[in-house]
Amino acid sequence: MRILRWAVAATACLAIGAATAETVYKCEAGGRTIYQQTPCAKGQRQQTIRLQDAAPAVDRPAPAGVPPPATEEAPPTAPPGPSAPPPTLFGCIRATDGKPYTSDNGNPEPYMAPFGVLGAVSQPLADTYGNRGSAVASAPELNRGKGNVAGIATSNYVWVQDQCRQLSPAEACAALRDESEANQRSIRNAFKSERGPLEAKDARLQKQLQGCR
Repeated sequence: MRILRWAVAATACLAIGAATAETVYKCEAGGRTIYQQTPCAKGQRQQTIRLQDAAPAVDRPAPAGVPPPATEEAPPTAPPGPSAPPPTLFGCIRATDGKPYTSDNGNPEPYMAPFGVLGAVSQPLADTYGNRGSAVASAPELNRGKGNVAGIATSNYVWVQDQCRQLSPAEACAALRDESEANQRSIRNAFKSERGPLEAKDARLQKQLQGCR
């Protein structure tokens, strides 16, 4: 019985090593049985046993009706949103004094201005202020309550309109940056009660500057 148990254990050990040894020798001598990987000694009864190679492991299919395990997928990347368009601004020249300014309106409304401030007429002071019915009066006459004050307010006005041209994107961005810096300085120097309109203007300028980045 002990020999039989030893033989079973030897067979199990050889089966574990079957991947590397294909031939096993069964040796019998003196009532004992020995299993070994080398041929039996001379005088022993030998029996050759061929062992099969271990079968390669295969993936077993999932049972029917069982869904395959879910694989975690990366969330889809949202496409980048459209960039803000460059600002559209116009560089304008004030008709009354020739000073430049920027505006988002390239066709400003006409307005009335005193004809004298336009510099279109040049005449001697005597002709301008010399008679009582003239449209304007000298400063001393105004101080004494004399002169045609109503004529100053209602006469010699003409319609004028500022001239504008569209700025290039680079010019518009430069103008907006300058205006934004000046407005932020005003916010820093203003009282808290005065910052409301300035902060609203800053928000509008920052929105326009998004197209400049």
